[in-house]
Parts: sequence; C-alpha cells; structure tokens
Amino acid sequence: MKCPRCGYNRDKVLETRASQAGSVTRRRRECLKCHFRFTTYETVERMPLVVIKRDGTREPYDRSKLLGGIALACRKRPISAQKIESIVNEIEDSLSDRYKMEVKSSEIGQMVLDRLLKIDEVAYVRFASVYKKFKNIDYFAKELQKLKKERRWKKKH
Repeated sequence: MKCPRCGYNRDKVLETRASQAGSVTRRRRECLKCHFRFTTYETVERMPLVVIKRDGTREPYDRSKLLGGIALACRKRPISAQKIESIVNEIEDSLSDRYKMEVKSSEIGQMVLDRLLKIDEVAYVRFASVYKKFKNIDYFAKELQKLKKERRWKKKH
C-alpha cells in the first residue's frame, strides 16, 4: 500500500478489525519511511453491476455516484458519514445477494428512499425530489401528504 503522504510503498499494519457487519476490513497502517498513519478499507470484489437508466441506456454501477446522491440529500442534516456509508453498503449487499448482473436505477432509487425514510424525512424528500423528478411544488406537496399519512398510520399501529 502506498503512503498517501510520501508515496513509499512499505508500511506496517497497526490494527485490523471488521466493520459494517463483517463486509469490510478496516486497517490502520503506518508508513515505514515517514511514519504517517492512515486507514485503508478492504471489501470483497463483486461482479460488475450494470445500471439500466430510465432512458434504457446502461452504465457501470458507480458507488461514488450513489454516495454523492445520498450525501447531498443528507447535507446539513444530523446524519453521519458512517450512516451514509452503511446505507450504501446495505444496498450493495442486497443487490449482490440477488446475484443480478443488471439492475434498474429506479430499483436502486427506491432502496435509498426506503432507508432514508427510516432515518430522516427531510433527506427522504430531498432525495425523492431528484429521484422522482418533481417538476413543481405540487409534487412536493403530494409527497409530503403521503409522508404525513404514513406517519399517522405508524402511530396508530
């Protein structure tokens, strides 16, 4: 592993532990040249996943796009980066459990919405506004009404 500070390619592992339900291995490392400490994460390499967009085009799955979209929806909300990372890991695990080579972007979007609804309604509405392509305030109002009905139903049951 190359040191992110000096580029030297020898280091020692100081600590190793599993995180995110064992799907990721976290390692603390120290460069043997400049003694800079840094963290690396190891994940299982998955089969390449292809995302089918709304217009029918296909593109390789990009974890950073999913992370970025969720992070944008959660901006200035009390949601940690670790929670966002765990949402993406849950979605990836769910997709890999299905042994699919292709997935519709709408399926991924719905998986994000399901998880955001459980943790933060504002982040949910922000993500929904992009995912569902709200064209005007009426779409927002309909989504908010749906949220209010669902919240009332949960309180009764």
